[in-house]
Amino acid sequence: MTTAPGELVWEIVKRNNSFLVKQFGRGNAKVQFSKEPNNLYNLNSFKHSGLANKKTVSIQAGGKDLSVVLSTTKTKKQNKPAALRHDSVMNKEFRRMTKAVENQVADNYYRPDLKKAALARLSAVHRSLKVAKSGVKKRNRQARK
Repeated sequence: MTTAPGELVWEIVKRNNSFLVKQFGRGNAKVQFSKEPNNLYNLNSFKHSGLANKKTVSIQAGGKDLSVVLSTTKTKKQNKPAALRHDSVMNKEFRRMTKAVENQVADNYYRPDLKKAALARLSAVHRSLKVAKSGVKKRNRQARK
């Protein structure tokens, strides 16, 4: 069984798929987003598409702790959806996680064009996992009238 080329898949799904979110921006300009898995920027474009590309990258929150899951697709397992993704859980400090993402995405010649998007997603996910400190709030030191 052979798979279809990415360009053909993109031409089929770019205007109509279940993940597409169309919104009106200012005036009549349409803004199209996508909720598909393995789409780092959630944009409806061929470069970021998780459906049309064989090599995709996804970064998501792990579990209850501060872990982050980096998922990549295996190009030779396109016909086996159960074995398609390779997940690696990272629960180190932020600098080590950025280095691991850079090594996996750009330095490994996997998808160097997605390095900036992967680091931006990693930063956003890591920031969302941080819990604000609870306790007594400081009062404003300015004199009240």
